Amino acid sequence: GDVVLVLYPFASGRGASRRPALIVQNNRDNRRLDNTIIAQITTNMLHVNAPTHLRIPWGTPEGQQAGVLHDSVVSCNNLATVQEDRIHRVIGYLPDAIMHRIDECLKAALGLQ
Repeated sequence: GDVVLVLYPFASGRGASRRPALIVQNNRDNRRLDNTIIAQITTNMLHVNAPTHLRIPWGTPEGQQAGVLHDSVVSCNNLATVQEDRIHRVIGYLPDAIMHRIDECLKAALGLQ
């Protein structure tokens, strides 16, 4: 799971801000499409214990691998589809074990459980 720095669109559809995000689209579609699905990464801990969120502590090996600068949360109920040219660069990655937990958060967010 690549962690990227991306122009993340505002929910209003008007504007965007540069922030970290996790690519959650499958690799097959990432290879064949010009857009990808991302989950917002935030430092807002308000819903950190929700089944749709996964905490990435900065001081852990996973936090260091992710390239985040603070304790962060992957918000799987805040997804966006973006064109690849909105992705500035890859800043890190999440290992498979964490991505399996992200899968569970996505299932909860999309009502697939």
